[in-house]
Amino acid sequence: MSDPAAINASVNSPLRQYPLERTRNFGICAHIDAGKTTTTERILFYTGLIHKIGDVDDGNTVTDWMEQEKERGITITSAAVTSFWTQKKEAGLHKNFEGIAHRINIIDTPGHVDFTAEVERSMRVLDGAVAVFCGVAGVQPQSETVWRQATKYKVPRIAFVNKMDRTGANFDNALNDMRKKLGAYAFPIYLNIGAEDKFAGVIDVVNQKAIVWGEGDITNEGLKYEITEIPEAHQDRAQAALAELIDAVSNKDDSIAELVLEEKPITVPALKAAIRRLTCKIELIPVLCGTAFKKKGIQVLIDAVVDYLPSPLDIPPATGHVPGTEDSLEVPPNDGAKFCSLAFKLWTDPYAGKLVFFRVYSGQLKKGDSIYNPRTRKRERVSRLMVIQGSERKDVDSVYSGDIAALVGLRNITTGDTLCNEDFDIALEPPTFPEPVISMAIEPKSKADQDKMSQGLQRLAEEDPTFRCFTNEETGQLIIAGMGELHLEIIRDRLKREFSVEADAGAPQIAYRETITKGAEGEGKFIRQSGGRGQYGHAIIDVEPNEKGKGVEILNKVVGGTIPKEYIPAVHAGIEEAIKSGVYAGFQVIDIKVSIKDGSFHEVDSNELAFKMAGIFALKDAFAQASPILLEPIMKVEATTPDEYQGDILGDINRRRGMIQGVDAKNGQTVLTAQVPLAEMFGYATAIRSLSKGRASYSMEPFSFEQVPNSVLTTVMDAAKKRPAARS
Repeated sequence: MSDPAAINASVNSPLRQYPLERTRNFGICAHIDAGKTTTTERILFYTGLIHKIGDVDDGNTVTDWMEQEKERGITITSAAVTSFWTQKKEAGLHKNFEGIAHRINIIDTPGHVDFTAEVERSMRVLDGAVAVFCGVAGVQPQSETVWRQATKYKVPRIAFVNKMDRTGANFDNALNDMRKKLGAYAFPIYLNIGAEDKFAGVIDVVNQKAIVWGEGDITNEGLKYEITEIPEAHQDRAQAALAELIDAVSNKDDSIAELVLEEKPITVPALKAAIRRLTCKIELIPVLCGTAFKKKGIQVLIDAVVDYLPSPLDIPPATGHVPGTEDSLEVPPNDGAKFCSLAFKLWTDPYAGKLVFFRVYSGQLKKGDSIYNPRTRKRERVSRLMVIQGSERKDVDSVYSGDIAALVGLRNITTGDTLCNEDFDIALEPPTFPEPVISMAIEPKSKADQDKMSQGLQRLAEEDPTFRCFTNEETGQLIIAGMGELHLEIIRDRLKREFSVEADAGAPQIAYRETITKGAEGEGKFIRQSGGRGQYGHAIIDVEPNEKGKGVEILNKVVGGTIPKEYIPAVHAGIEEAIKSGVYAGFQVIDIKVSIKDGSFHEVDSNELAFKMAGIFALKDAFAQASPILLEPIMKVEATTPDEYQGDILGDINRRRGMIQGVDAKNGQTVLTAQVPLAEMFGYATAIRSLSKGRASYSMEPFSFEQVPNSVLTTVMDAAKKRPAARS
């Protein structure tokens, strides 16, 4: 890192309390029930933000503040919290930081796949992440999902193996899991001393010291730890881990490689600085361990966040483009630069009103300033600024580069909007979100609540990019769509609690997809004469299957002006409309390539509407000849069960058209991995509990779309015709 004094003078406002080099924006992410919220709660206690530790089971944690989160013991919405940490002398990487506080902005994210949007939008604005893994289960399905999300947004991360006090905990197995399943270049910077009920502390690999926590109740200052020499029984393991760490770092970092080749001693500061460089470049994953529930390992985890995760200055600057052009612009993390930020989350607070959570990338924003939205081309005045502490809001007068805060009272804002100075016209890349996979019809129990329900659903859709609500034109039914049964259940619960609307819902419907298996030509003509000026549109297209996952491509291959260029967008729009509404069974079309190649026009009667209709008819004609098929969403399911119930659960998965991918024994438990159609997974939570007397658990995540087998195709098609509300 550069000299902090020089940095302070060049990029930091003299008014800001915590300079950029001492700011950390990081998220806590993991599979459900790996201990994210418990870890966050312990961090908040040790950093002094709270003075009484909450517990997920008791429903009194800071970040799980929604009523549904307290009742269910799960995280539903990501929660941003700001706290502060002062490194002890023996822990710090930089002498400049000894005894100096760091500002750490933490986002606790959900682990359940139904709320994956919360992880997605959080990753977009974070500088680093702590990936939490269960010391017993290791890498689980949602662990892989959040890891991919972090990789997608180029987020540096460190790993924390939690629950080392649990029966069956094994640090080495969890580490090997990370390397094998995630492809992580992961190496321990702390090793465990003992495991299960004998977990006593950790070995600091870099400093070659042991850290042992005391027993008994936690004090107001936190559970005390003692730094001692490594016990003799662990010395060989500690030295081997240090040699492995130096070797791993030297393979990636030239300065350490040079010292190794010249056989010069490698000092602790030099090694830590190299680990930091590689972590910030996402070339190394430092691994720690502990037990958040027993309050051991948390202080060293916070030190590792400060030492190894980047400040906003340690990562490449954010980039955007000038609206309407391909010209890219950099957004340097500098308080003196023009203001630029990204709105990554909307939330309706019962007291403050509509909150817009935003991350500042450059410049500063004060109360009373005006901000500009390049999407709407409108300005708004900032009347109120807040930093968030879980469910509590603290008003502030200004925010600076690197800060995460909330605005109150802005209108016409959507998730992913850039907010900036009017003379800095830029659009930052917004987060991307998966499409809903499940839908159902919904109606209020009382006709008087119709308007209230519509308003409530609209507000919830503004907050959640993976939730959709729309009216089916054929049936007049109101349809809600989301990421899973739990997602839609929470939506209905929020309608009742926050908007006082009780609603009845139909059976969940699957968001099937359509595609084709061979190429074909299609022709569409729209000719109408009704006296006076008529309508004429004529288009000929080719369709062919696209590569799986590539989506829809529409190409203009018209030559010679057979379709005038002013009508090509209308044909394009017609094709897009047909793709969205479906051709074969009324479901959205995916993975096809369409080429508009020919057609004809009438000098007087041709217009945009006629060519749009010609586009719709052409796609329908081509689709009928291209051997269309129906695709269904397939889920990756992982069921963990005591060995004695393995056969029953295996048989049940087979009955659900599941394909078993793996059967692994792990600490007296069997882990079954399978791919199962989503249509067969309704009610599975109840089924697996009854089959195992409540002792088995499962998780699932979207995996792919596959062809619906002929044995169930007729049933699906008949249901689609009877229930058009199922269409997405």
